[in-house]
Amino acid sequence: MKRRVVVTGLGVVTSLGRAIETFWQRMLRGESGVGPISLFDVAGYRVQFGGQVPWEPEQEEIAPPKELKRLDRFTQFALASAKDAVVDSGIDFSKDDPFRCGVVIGSGIGGLWEFEVQEERLLHKGIDKVSPFTIPKLMVNSASGHVSSLYGIKGPNFAVATACASAANSIGSALRAIQYGDADVMVTGGSEAALTPIGLAGFQNMRALSFRCDAPQAASRPFDADRDGFVLAEGAGVVVIEELEHARRRGARIYAELKGYGASGDAGHITQPDEEGRGAGQAMANALADGGLGVDDVQYINAHGTSTPLGDKAETAAIKRVFGAAAKRLSVSSTKSQLGHTLGASGGIELVVCALTIARGVITPTINYHTPDPACDLDYTPNTAREARVDAAMSNSFGFGGHNASLLLARLDS
Repeated sequence: MKRRVVVTGLGVVTSLGRAIETFWQRMLRGESGVGPISLFDVAGYRVQFGGQVPWEPEQEEIAPPKELKRLDRFTQFALASAKDAVVDSGIDFSKDDPFRCGVVIGSGIGGLWEFEVQEERLLHKGIDKVSPFTIPKLMVNSASGHVSSLYGIKGPNFAVATACASAANSIGSALRAIQYGDADVMVTGGSEAALTPIGLAGFQNMRALSFRCDAPQAASRPFDADRDGFVLAEGAGVVVIEELEHARRRGARIYAELKGYGASGDAGHITQPDEEGRGAGQAMANALADGGLGVDDVQYINAHGTSTPLGDKAETAAIKRVFGAAAKRLSVSSTKSQLGHTLGASGGIELVVCALTIARGVITPTINYHTPDPACDLDYTPNTAREARVDAAMSNSFGFGGHNASLLLARLDS
């Protein structure tokens, strides 16, 4: 019999800030975290904006200065959001069996910053100038490894790399670990820092990005008829999840119950979604079945909603495929309209948004929605946050490679 799992701690690093309350209030106000890129020289790029995190690692109190030099930016983000989630949960890992606690933190790309820095050294300074910390800094599992070391966590410990579904697949894997008795507590989510020279050039040249350089904050416009691509962003989202009775015994605050997880593959084009939303729909249906809920039980979907012409249309088709007539009464919104697309971190950040939506009774908006698209005909919570009681929410994440993942959260009923 599957054990019940709840969310007790939240942590984010985003272009709208790190502190949960600051982040949440800015989301509710419909603010955008998108702006000019200052991390590197963007002269010559056709896209010169993104969802850049305001980040001074020495001031973030995540590690001693010497240790910081051994951490890629994506691992720094992961450590910061994990620390915040653990503090928010109130858990003391020294009081738990370390082998009953685990970490699963995913990333779509991992240490791209470190790769670029060391490649430059190799080409211009020689073999001996490449740092001995190169491999530990750039490997995708670096974030999970450092978080586990920080807290002495010795249970299930791994990383998932499924492009933009990485965080959602990580959380789903962590959920399974608790449901089936491999762990009692998991620190899980995703982190990404691909806003780099190669990252920006690669996405720009495949024409995946918005080219709205004259109005960066209006560039991410999911489901709008004038959408022209996503906005590349960075960040992290990490949650603490626990077996229900474990959380109750220590008197933890519970945001919501993590009810279900579904995953699937498109088995088609490496970057384009199934236009009919069949794979995405299957992930959503699997999450509902896993959580034991029906389509009439869900009030809100935090959409993958990247602002790409094909992706938003396919996701709308998937929602209608699964929810049928009930799709028209759903509130749907895209966090990416405000933050940009954080790739492998997005599912973690968006699960935090879903948990807060259930706990606080407010749905965040899809900003920059002005011109309806006949192919996207659902209620996308346009431009203004909406007060609503949400008893169940779904979070969708779909990645290059045809990876689909959906997570289902619900109000704790008993």
